[in-house]
Amino acid sequence: MNYFLTEDQLEMQELARRIANEKMKPVSEHYDQEGIFPWDIVEIMRQSDLFSILIPEEYDGISGKVLDLAIVTEELCAVDAGIALAFGATGLGMYPILIAGSEEQKKKYLPIIAAGEQLAAFALTEANAGSDAGAIETTARKEGDYYILNGTKQWITNGGEAGIYTVFAMTDKTKGARGCSCFIVEKDTPGFTFGKKENKMGIRASATRELIFEDCKVPAQNRLGREGIGFITAMKVFDKSRPMVGAQAVGIARGAFEAAARYAQQRQQFGKPISSFQAIQFMLADMATQIEAARALVFQTAKMVDAGLNSYTKESAMCKYFASDVAMKVTTDAVQILGGYGYMKEYPVEKMMRDAKILQIYEGTNQIQRSIVAANILKEF
Repeated sequence: MNYFLTEDQLEMQELARRIANEKMKPVSEHYDQEGIFPWDIVEIMRQSDLFSILIPEEYDGISGKVLDLAIVTEELCAVDAGIALAFGATGLGMYPILIAGSEEQKKKYLPIIAAGEQLAAFALTEANAGSDAGAIETTARKEGDYYILNGTKQWITNGGEAGIYTVFAMTDKTKGARGCSCFIVEKDTPGFTFGKKENKMGIRASATRELIFEDCKVPAQNRLGREGIGFITAMKVFDKSRPMVGAQAVGIARGAFEAAARYAQQRQQFGKPISSFQAIQFMLADMATQIEAARALVFQTAKMVDAGLNSYTKESAMCKYFASDVAMKVTTDAVQILGGYGYMKEYPVEKMMRDAKILQIYEGTNQIQRSIVAANILKEF
């Protein structure tokens, strides 16, 4: 479908597509097998000013618009969602600063991210606090001009590789979710270390690690907003970031669909290409339709966010769970169309199927997204 993208958006799209096809594609299988963080691709992204798309112009970026990020994210993820997460997770880690930071904090950290000098990471999840984000146990105790952080964060994307972390901790446990605050923590802060790098099913080029805080001394000036608004900040972040998960899903689904369509034209059975069989044609038709529907929902939600509407929580949850369910179905169908070849690692659809699964889990499981949608719908009646 034609979304009548602007000239600038078409240039961003072409840049991301070129990086994905020329730089990411040749190394995708290697990074997936070895689980190596793609610093050489990050450097190419930096040199290409790709990270500046994450940041508004007033902080040395060139965009900051969610639709632009969705366009770029789709192109990268159509080739390798794991490598693309170096970019996407930096956007997630940056959002608390953009949403709740002071002008001084924004001017200090956002230009660094825009220049690609440091990656960012978002640290909310813990062993006992996933979908129940209000149950976090990491604490931040005020001592003079500092906060002392203690606790552990789990499954943090870009963990150990990022230089800037937005970390959520309890400043007053007696207040429940209202006692949560958010802090900027730099990588080399004393008392801040990293646990093991997780061995994952998919997105293996992306680093996922524990963050460990042991009497970690963080300057009070690194608190984002006032005490107690951390949970609200996190929810505002998800409203903006969930369309990005939707865009990741559209990208993965598109990549798998294109691989399946090409294969169906080439694979001969019973003396003709399998694309001539109605069973395969119907699968491809459904895949294409589902991708277009997912992209339309993602792009329209992104436009709502960029328009500054008062609320888009329902739509953000919708596009996250709908698009990620589409990605899981389309990649599964792509493996089916390729048959035995689809199950082999030398063909990309096997990897895409593994990569797609996490989209139904992180940034709020799809079951939680449905609960959010239902709660918002019922408010209207």
